[in-house]
Amino acid sequence: MRHPILTPLCILGAISLSACEKNSDAEVKRAIEDVNVIDESNLNDLMLTVADPNEAVAYFAKTAKQHPERMDIRRGLAKSLIRAKKPTEAALVWKQVIDSPEGTNEDRVSYADALIRANEWRQAEAALNAIPPTHETFDRYRLEAMVADANKKWTKADSFYETAFGLTAKPAGVLNNWGYSKLTRGDFPAAERLFTEALTYDGSNFTTKNNLVLARAAQRKYDLPIISMTQQEQAELLYTAALTAIKQGDVTIGKGLLEDAVETSPRHFEQAARALETLNATVIKG
Repeated sequence: MRHPILTPLCILGAISLSACEKNSDAEVKRAIEDVNVIDESNLNDLMLTVADPNEAVAYFAKTAKQHPERMDIRRGLAKSLIRAKKPTEAALVWKQVIDSPEGTNEDRVSYADALIRANEWRQAEAALNAIPPTHETFDRYRLEAMVADANKKWTKADSFYETAFGLTAKPAGVLNNWGYSKLTRGDFPAAERLFTEALTYDGSNFTTKNNLVLARAAQRKYDLPIISMTQQEQAELLYTAALTAIKQGDVTIGKGLLEDAVETSPRHFEQAARALETLNATVIKG
């Protein structure tokens, strides 16, 4: 008597169990997809930071070929090409990104950066001009300053450097660039101030230390500034000061600085030793 009732219940139970299993399968699939996305994201980050640049290029190039619609992968490829010191190729990839519906103003800034690295200054200027003035970022103004420098528009360059300085918590690089701009213009005191300030934010940058010595030596301040330096750095900075002194006609001072550089260096300083030998030979002949 109960069989007609029991059968529909069994069927209903089987249907419910089947539905649960299907839901469970869908949830597992989604979970796996989520994990894959996380894993891929982590791998992408690793490729953009610690991986060998050429390996990163190969990884992103392969992935971009498999998923040509994904602009995030193309961005990774472009950034990897920059790390691999292939700016011309990077610029071509950035162009693809900015020409897509997903292209952003930040992508256009990166495109301009790649063009500058590839020494394509006119194209870089055009790329920056295409960005709305409302897009105010450190990278944008840093590049604007460099383009203004290249065009010898000093007032604009100073304005852009100042704006960029105010938009970053790590201004050492832009201060160094600004100082180098002043150095090339012959404004040595301003260059010295900017290099000195840059070192207060990053005291380990040897390029800035060398630029500071150049700016001081151009003013005939041949003594080394009071900054943090290793023994080898001290030797190399003395060498820089020596060459500047000799170039400016202060040969005796330059010779003394070369001797100090050779003696200070913890290992054989071939360039300084050769310069000193050449200088001594010239003096003897004279």
